[in-house]
Amino acid sequence: MQQEKSPVTPAIRVLRQHKIDYTEHLYEYVEKGGTAESSRQLAVPEHAVIKTLVLEDETKKPLIVLMHGDCETSTRNLARQTGRKHIEPCTPEAANKHTGYLVGGTSPLGTKKRLPVYMEKSVLQLPRIYLNGGKRGFLVGLDPQSLLPLLQPILVEVANPRT
Repeated sequence: MQQEKSPVTPAIRVLRQHKIDYTEHLYEYVEKGGTAESSRQLAVPEHAVIKTLVLEDETKKPLIVLMHGDCETSTRNLARQTGRKHIEPCTPEAANKHTGYLVGGTSPLGTKKRLPVYMEKSVLQLPRIYLNGGKRGFLVGLDPQSLLPLLQPILVEVANPRT
C-alpha cells in the first residue's frame, strides 16, 4: 500500500504557524465509524481520541466542545455551566458553514469563524491526545496542554460515559 501524504489543512497551518509539535495519523475513514473506528485503526485508546463537536445554543450561536471519544456530552450540564438555556448539536450543514470543515473532519483549529471552545477538563490530564486534523481520516497527535494558548478553551465537566 502506498503511503498517502498527509493533507495540509487550515488546522495544520495553525499548528505549524505556532510551532506546535504534532504527529500525523492517517486512517481509512468509515462513515459513522467515529472515534471507535479511528482508535481501533490507529491502535490508540478511544479515551485519547478527542471529538470536535459543533453545537449551538438557543439563539443558534455556535460553539465547539472537545470531548473524549468514549464519552458523551451532557448538553443539559453544558448549558447549565455556560449560562445558556439550551444547547443541541447543529445540523451538518450549519457545522460546515461555521467551521469550514466537513462533519467527520472537523478540527477546532483553523475554523472559518472563531468559535468559543469548551474542553472537557479531564482531557488535559492525558499525556497525548488525537484530534481531528481537518479532514476525514486524518488525526494529529499532540500534548493537550499545547492547545491552551491556541484555543483558549473554557474547561467544563460535562462528560457522561457512553452506555
